[in-house]
Amino acid sequence: MIKKNVTCSIVLLFCAIAITTFSQPSKKIIIGAEQLDLLRKEVGTSRIGLLVNQTSVVGKRHLADTLKSLGFNLATIFSPEHGFRGDADAGELINSGVDASTGLPVISLYGHNKKPTPEQLASIDIVIFDIQDVGVRFFTYISTLHYLMEACAEQNKKVIVLDRPNPNGSYVDGPVLQEKFKSFVGMHPIPIVHGLTVGELAPMINAEGWLTNKKKCSLKIIAMKNYSHKLPYSIAIKPSPNLPNDHSIALYPSTCLFEGTVLSIGRGTQNPFEVVGHPDFKDMPYQFTPISINGMAKNPVLENKLCYGLDLRKEKVEKGVSLKHLIDLYTKFPDKDNYFIPFIDKLVGNAELKEQIKKRWSEKQIKATWKKDLDVYKSKRKKYLLYPD
Repeated sequence: MIKKNVTCSIVLLFCAIAITTFSQPSKKIIIGAEQLDLLRKEVGTSRIGLLVNQTSVVGKRHLADTLKSLGFNLATIFSPEHGFRGDADAGELINSGVDASTGLPVISLYGHNKKPTPEQLASIDIVIFDIQDVGVRFFTYISTLHYLMEACAEQNKKVIVLDRPNPNGSYVDGPVLQEKFKSFVGMHPIPIVHGLTVGELAPMINAEGWLTNKKKCSLKIIAMKNYSHKLPYSIAIKPSPNLPNDHSIALYPSTCLFEGTVLSIGRGTQNPFEVVGHPDFKDMPYQFTPISINGMAKNPVLENKLCYGLDLRKEKVEKGVSLKHLIDLYTKFPDKDNYFIPFIDKLVGNAELKEQIKKRWSEKQIKATWKKDLDVYKSKRKKYLLYPD
């Protein structure tokens, strides 16, 4: 009887340990912007520029307001595509001005120049980058970071990246960009989904010699705590006007390829990147009409035209760049010679994809042509990982 009780006690003890172990909540991710004591040690009394937008928050307060209230020596705010407050349309030129909250000058890096000029950096010692990325090559905040690093390398200024999670960071996929297709929507020889945080990508840009003349920027990463690439991450603030939710962000690596076609990707609706259509798909049941929406899409593709197509709002998103809808709608489109527009090559990073689709290659066949370059990239990527993969 005593032996049986002891055995039961041991079993119950192990059960209690197991329950405790598996019911423990995962530790909270501490982003770079929340480590202000460490940031203070890095900057001291240096004159600071901020490259930030609407996602640059600490708790519920903007980083600019937080740092100013704590006595950091702020000098200038730089703003990327969509503007400092994130309400400008894609591709819309942004004017410089003054931030009403802090009184600081705001210099647009999506207006007359995308790279800070020597004059714009003259009164600054350090530039802090803190913007939520989505881990996709053609999301232009990383292009703005590239130009910032390049300008700072040339002017002997330091860049500090406050790292944030990558919501598409759990996989790597897509064709690797070819050099001749380099543009502001793809500046680096990386795949569409690169599997890095900004704090991992910036050192890669530096070390791989991707800045002009292979210059090196003085760079400091304030890494996150308790983060892993496998962890799911929900973005509380829209990273851009047309990525309104986690589902659209997950679809974005695949559905953004429709921006290289004559189809609508839902800009001008409340579900951009979750619906796809065109007036010529009249046999398809789903319908939507793109309209001008201030702060989201002022002049959307196929504005005020009834479109028929796909409703992907409830589609389960698999890990990987999906070509199935791009291929399927090509086969259904009546004017195949005018399905693609030249922009497709810049988005994809090569001229092959559209030709492969025209030749009726399968998705499996197309993806097989990516493998060699992807394997090389994945091996290179490992050198720059700051977090478990």
